[in-house]
Amino acid sequence: MKTCFLVTFLLAAVVCTHGLEAVTDSNGNPVKLREKYFIQPVKTDDSNNGGGLVPAPANIFPFCPLGITQTLLPNQPGLPVIFDFYAFYVGRDSLDVSTDTNIKFESNIWPVCNEFSKLWAVDDSSSAAKEPAIIIGGVDTARNSAFKVEKAIRGTNIYKLTTSYGTVGTIPGGWGGAPQLIVTNDVAKTLFVRFVKVNDDATKATTRVEKLGLRMFPFY
Repeated sequence: MKTCFLVTFLLAAVVCTHGLEAVTDSNGNPVKLREKYFIQPVKTDDSNNGGGLVPAPANIFPFCPLGITQTLLPNQPGLPVIFDFYAFYVGRDSLDVSTDTNIKFESNIWPVCNEFSKLWAVDDSSSAAKEPAIIIGGVDTARNSAFKVEKAIRGTNIYKLTTSYGTVGTIPGGWGGAPQLIVTNDVAKTLFVRFVKVNDDATKATTRVEKLGLRMFPFY
């Protein structure tokens, strides 16, 4: 009976994965789970300089948990992230469109708020703003830590991030006006991104960026 149940479960899981479409990186390759990528905002002439995503306080008090800000430095790739499935799928090693996933910063340098995880989450606390901040400190199975990658119509390999609370967008933040990640239902605030795979050279560069950038934390 147990064997029969297990086989039935596995077959059902395989069926559920049929027809899934892989998210592609900036080179058109499938985005792989548990591998490092930069989430790179799409550069525009008027409202976005293309700087990478970094941790920064969403509030002056309380300081923790941290929020996520787009650096004002256009050549700064930000900190890398990894994606992992929020739910269980059989035989999949890629991130798929419209599928729940966890997003986690991957950095060996983390000077503050170490009591929190590095998982992204929506601030769904009672004190959250109408357009709640994306914060760092989520729980992998929690509803507010589930994100989806959806295709955008702006160009090839360009996507947007969504949650059950709304779409990930930006507003001017408190640190020099650097864009702060929030959840919004205002399409004009939507953040469009590409996923850039971290290679060995980029990893070395990122290590230098981490040392320089996090030393200036939270100003970048």
